[in-house]
Amino acid sequence: MAAENLRTAVRGGVLLPGDQGFDRAAQPWNTAVAQSVAAVVEVADAQDVAAVLAHARAAGRVVVAQPTGHGATGDIDDAILLRTNRFDGVDIDPEHRIARIGSGVQWGRVQAAAAAHGLTGLAGSNPVVGVTGYTLGGGFGWFARKYGWASDAVRAIEIIDADGRAQRVTADSDPDLFWALRGGGGDFGIVTALEFELFPLPQLYGGRVMWPAERAREVFDLFTELTTGAPDELSVWLQRYQIPGAAPTIALDFAFLGDPAEGRHRTARIDSLDGVIADTRGPLTPAEIGRITTEPTDPSPSLSRGELLTDVDDAVVKTLVEEPVAPLLNIQIRRLGGALARNPADGGARGPVTEPYALHLLGLGLPHLLGDIEKRFGELIDALGSHLAGTKPYTFLVPGESAAAAFDPQTLARLRAIKRVRDPHNVIRANFPVLP
Repeated sequence: MAAENLRTAVRGGVLLPGDQGFDRAAQPWNTAVAQSVAAVVEVADAQDVAAVLAHARAAGRVVVAQPTGHGATGDIDDAILLRTNRFDGVDIDPEHRIARIGSGVQWGRVQAAAAAHGLTGLAGSNPVVGVTGYTLGGGFGWFARKYGWASDAVRAIEIIDADGRAQRVTADSDPDLFWALRGGGGDFGIVTALEFELFPLPQLYGGRVMWPAERAREVFDLFTELTTGAPDELSVWLQRYQIPGAAPTIALDFAFLGDPAEGRHRTARIDSLDGVIADTRGPLTPAEIGRITTEPTDPSPSLSRGELLTDVDDAVVKTLVEEPVAPLLNIQIRRLGGALARNPADGGARGPVTEPYALHLLGLGLPHLLGDIEKRFGELIDALGSHLAGTKPYTFLVPGESAAAAFDPQTLARLRAIKRVRDPHNVIRANFPVLP
């Protein structure tokens, strides 16, 4: 069946290679990643999703859903790329603290709607990240130490399965599939909507304090002091930056879930370290959470690497804090723990993370820099050696890695068994599929 037949099979938009706008429509968020796909379909409704899946089964193709294009790997040659931007509803039930959102919605809209009721979702640090992909992969941000993985807050998932049937998956209706969808990635159905719990957050305090790179060791010591024994309401991330054309810097980003006066008290030690060159601390609403890290909100080229760290001893500090950042742009260390390390009774495939730190490395993904950045990644990973956990969050996976890096063997085996039963012809493919 020719790809052209998609135009009559769906009510939404279809772009094929050679069509005006195709290249832009196929481009993922990370513009350093190329996607050579057979078609891009912006589905209008659930019937369109079922029609695309039927077409893919007949044509022997796979369907990859990318609401926003985050997390793309480029490893989807000849696939049908599904955009779900028209699934854009956001409904907040403040009485029961539940949000129901379409699968094309970004976190910024959810946070703005929830904040009007003194509530928050378990968003990440960037308002333009899609809720669906983030949540299917687990998802953790500023609220995770207090409330855990975003996937654990999910109460229902509406999908179109590999056979084109609409399902509302809950813990009662289909426990195995519900478990897999909460943290196991997007391999098990095309999501059209999510329902998840919201949490009370009438007050929030946070921001960024930045120093010149010469204060790096002192800032790290302050990071350690603030995070040792910290309440679950406080999350602190250490950031080192080397922006081209600017002097290197180091920063502490933090969020405190509660009274700003208590947040100021909990982080008062920051004021003991002079030489501050930027300070954005202050009260925030859940809708303003992106102001803490001010991450880019437009597509851009990047190269990244994420890991979990078992500890941060003197050797790790020397590698990550005292050595130059260049040719990278950013070295980030997040303090984990809290609810992330606890296994909720109704948890999904993500499971707890007992490692105390997450590491994220970022470089500018321009062709003339790629070799030096990859080399630097290798040097840092080799130097960290036994301090690396061996597994990592699903949402930390990057091109060239597989889902096997995100799960222990028992969890991976269960996910693969569910995939084989629910999608025996492997029609649906996540960015990082669970099957090899």
